[in-house]
Amino acid sequence: MSSLSVGIVGLPNVGKSTLFNALLKRQAALVANYPFATIEPNVGVVDVPDERLDLLCQYVRNDYPRTDKQIPEKIVPSIIKFFDIAGLVKGASQGEGLGNEFLGHIRNVSAVAHVVRDFPDNNVIRSGSTNPLSDVDVVNMELILSDLQLMDKLMVRIEKDVRVEKSKEITKKLEVAKKIKENLEKGILALDINLDDEEKELVKELNLITLKPMIYILNVCEEELKQKLAQKIVIRGSGAIVICAKTEADLSDFNEKEREDYLSSLGVKETGLDKLIKRCYELLGLECYLTMGPKEVHSWTIKKGSRAPQAAGEIHTDFERGFISAEVINFETLKPFESLRKAKDAGLVRLEGKSYIVKDGDIIEFNFSV
Repeated sequence: MSSLSVGIVGLPNVGKSTLFNALLKRQAALVANYPFATIEPNVGVVDVPDERLDLLCQYVRNDYPRTDKQIPEKIVPSIIKFFDIAGLVKGASQGEGLGNEFLGHIRNVSAVAHVVRDFPDNNVIRSGSTNPLSDVDVVNMELILSDLQLMDKLMVRIEKDVRVEKSKEITKKLEVAKKIKENLEKGILALDINLDDEEKELVKELNLITLKPMIYILNVCEEELKQKLAQKIVIRGSGAIVICAKTEADLSDFNEKEREDYLSSLGVKETGLDKLIKRCYELLGLECYLTMGPKEVHSWTIKKGSRAPQAAGEIHTDFERGFISAEVINFETLKPFESLRKAKDAGLVRLEGKSYIVKDGDIIEFNFSV
């Protein structure tokens, strides 16, 4: 599948670019104390943290102890792509600020991370209110208005298709599109509309911003971080990820031991990036399977419920086209042996066919013929 992409959005000066720099461990994004400091969306690719990869490397070395080569030759983690998108303002859908240029960038991502400011700072210009929930409503309304503008154009096209094709599918698509438009006009995000899987699939190609999974990130000051982390913060019915962007920036410069000690002092085990990635995978219904050998240890991202041939297709289309079988062992089963060879000798590697549904943490070797 294409790489997972997340657009970081919010009002100006809520800490989006600070968070972006911290998460990506780079300082390319421009952080400035005025609206529209980010003129083009900054893009960065981050490894998905997965402690299983390091362990698999050790297991490979256990299986190939006598060699002068570096074993494995490389490690390829799954990745997540972040877009730092310039701040939206009230009226963006009508062209205010940098307007639709940035709304257009949001349409290209898999999920939206909505950063909300909840920290005082007299040195930072604030666009919007002093109420985080009110700020959420401002941004969401601009996304809704942008989608409504798009829906007006799409409805004309779909209605024309209905007159030409008169198929059951296109008629159903028109019904769903009308349902979405009516709710958008009431100020309801498309993702909050009760759509079944069939309806979602029918309008997937419309690429509505408000139909994308949305994660709320509450950016707090360092003094309140521990207190806020101990609470369950809910924004618009979903649990928000609480972070301090400045703290995340500091953590990116710490070594592993310093980072662990600092997180422990906060009573947490994960950085904001880890939480964000896990939430994205959860919302998008994604998981990872693994391949291992002396050439590489590799993590592959797939949709939950993918069958073995589909998973094989992530490596190469020939693997899916010529799929014969899959040799499978889950990481948790392998872990006590610390060696794939030993696990095979114990008879724990299974042979699975085309109907096998791949599980998170499965280690797979595909057999195929083309």
